[in-house]
Amino acid sequence: MNRILAMAGKEFLHILRDRRSLAVALLMPLTMVLLYGAVIDMELRDLRVGVLDLDGGDRSRELLRAMTSSGFIVEAERLDGREAIEAGFRQGRLQAALVVPRGYGEDLARGGARVQVLVDGADASTAATVANYLQAVVALVNRDLLREAGLAAPFDVRTRVWFNPELVSARFVVPGLVALVLMMICALLTSIAITREKEAGTLEQILTTPVTPAQVIVGKVLPYVALGALDCAMVLLAGKWVFGVPMAGSWWLLAAYCLLFIVIALSLGLLISARSPSLRVAMMAALMVTMLPTMILSGFVFPIASMPGPLQVVCRLLPATHFLVVLRGIMLKGQAWFPVQTAALVVMAAVLLTLAIRSFRLRLE
Repeated sequence: MNRILAMAGKEFLHILRDRRSLAVALLMPLTMVLLYGAVIDMELRDLRVGVLDLDGGDRSRELLRAMTSSGFIVEAERLDGREAIEAGFRQGRLQAALVVPRGYGEDLARGGARVQVLVDGADASTAATVANYLQAVVALVNRDLLREAGLAAPFDVRTRVWFNPELVSARFVVPGLVALVLMMICALLTSIAITREKEAGTLEQILTTPVTPAQVIVGKVLPYVALGALDCAMVLLAGKWVFGVPMAGSWWLLAAYCLLFIVIALSLGLLISARSPSLRVAMMAALMVTMLPTMILSGFVFPIASMPGPLQVVCRLLPATHFLVVLRGIMLKGQAWFPVQTAALVVMAAVLLTLAIRSFRLRLE
């Protein structure tokens, strides 16, 4: 045990002396949570909508007033013809257009009015949301008109959102950042530190002392466990204080799962360092293996259910996929029982740790 602690102390001093790695480990998590939390915003606001009112009556003005008073439309441009709609789409001035046909007021009085919603489909990420929003505004106006006429709607849908009533994007993004930061920092720094010592030849010098390869591995990894825990705490506290991300569940349970995920990330870093011939290869491999899959395939940004079937199988093989389910379940829903995710993470940790230790021991011996 004393030898392991001595190795850990030596590695900790190396971390403190390497200011660039220390800056990456401490500043990158805060920078990522502040930038991603502010930039990745899935809420729809500040729409640029064009209005072509061919009717010009009181009823059409009521419809347009209801549409522009919601607060989501930053600019409602009055158009003078259908050519202006196409020009607005091509020039990027408009995201959508609402066309009120002639005779809208008379048709409404007879109970059969129609309006047309046109959406710029070049921006596919927001096109469907914009169309649904404008259709919802029209539906609300229709409901109000039925009330004025003393008629009741066939049914009344009332929506209630659980766990994130305001639909704040940061509450969805910050848990994903915890997984991304832990995977990147732990795997990257571990692979860099150990590969650097291999290139310098200091690992061989260590083995001339009465220290076993297993003690070398544990001693090298322990400081990065503490560093990963510190990064995790910084991201969680920044998310809570800056973006108001709640903690509905147990902090202790969250800490236990974070520690398990740190072990997985460190094992991956050890495996990369054992297989990499140089420091540059280790850095590129660590970034490629950790950053891209965690961002794209884990459910961090893109929903897994919308991916093709074979790709969903790949997603289920990633540790970050299961860790994200646990994070969002604990932080947003207050869950405490994750049998499938726990089993998957434990198995992945055991497999990666075994492969890493075996590969690293063979390399040392």
